[in-house]
Amino acid sequence: MQLTHLDEKGRARMVDISDKRETHRVAKAYGNVRVSPNTYKIIKEGYGLKGDIFSVAKIAGIMAAKKTHELIPLCHPLAISHIEVEFTFLDDENRVEILSTVKTTGKTGVEMEALVCATHVALTIYDMCKAIDKGIELGPFYLIEKEGGKSGRYERR
Repeated sequence: MQLTHLDEKGRARMVDISDKRETHRVAKAYGNVRVSPNTYKIIKEGYGLKGDIFSVAKIAGIMAAKKTHELIPLCHPLAISHIEVEFTFLDDENRVEILSTVKTTGKTGVEMEALVCATHVALTIYDMCKAIDKGIELGPFYLIEKEGGKSGRYERR
């Protein structure tokens, strides 16, 4: 299989999407943040030393997703129609799970935007809590599912 971001000489290139048709596209990505029990209590309440942890993290993820083409060199700028960030608290493991969902109607998918969103949410939680916990663990991060485009639907098993 040929990598789409390499030309015939193996050099990096942006994929030409001019002739692709627009379809509805959705991608969901997963992220994970594990903290100490003390930090978990603080962040589950939502407010740390720097303020409202989850509102700031959600906004950071949304902003990052919209700037994916500026962060990942060969990504196309997209007109994103929706971004959602959800949190699940796992009390027994002192973990916060992140689910990001990104939607558009366009010629290329939003998998990278969903992944950038999830990672930036986690990084922002880290930043908001690093003063009280230097041992915060981030990850794993991965694509859960995507739909739309020529390759159709993908669902992680």
